[in-house]
Amino acid sequence: METCTIEHSKITVNGHLIFESDNEAFPDFAKNAYKTLELNYPKFHKMDNLSKLAFLAAEMLLKEEDHSRTALVFANKSSSLDTDFKYQNSINSPENYFPSPAVFVYTLPNICVGEISIKHKMQTENAFFVLDEFDENFLNDYSEQILHAGKAGKVLCGWVELYQENYKAFVYLLTL
Repeated sequence: METCTIEHSKITVNGHLIFESDNEAFPDFAKNAYKTLELNYPKFHKMDNLSKLAFLAAEMLLKEEDHSRTALVFANKSSSLDTDFKYQNSINSPENYFPSPAVFVYTLPNICVGEISIKHKMQTENAFFVLDEFDENFLNDYSEQILHAGKAGKVLCGWVELYQENYKAFVYLLTL
């Protein structure tokens, strides 16, 4: 099983360090990882931080292969709360006449699976669950149902949590 972990300014794939930067805030870390790893997806720069985290983790495992039959099953604890606060601040800001539609787009956690699906032209199932903690059995059981039903050939699943300065992604690729 292939795995990717992103936390503490490090990206590891199958236990091997792929990228590391100084202990910096997530937006700077994500930008540096994107640039250093030579990822090419201009929409990355418009994404919210949760979508960037999920996108970086997915790219480490999906690469440029055909994933039209790969499903996505993600979960986290904070939903899109980090972006929700930014959106609320744009509403409350006295210099804004109206809230930012560019931020509003990301006020649902499943937008990050949408970004990955668009990039990889996925035409399968996807789900984003909000759970109290990482529940590998739940994610695996749900993913196995998708695989056994023939709705996908692979499932990229895992935990993608980001709230304020705390972030962690742990994603893995399942097949039958």
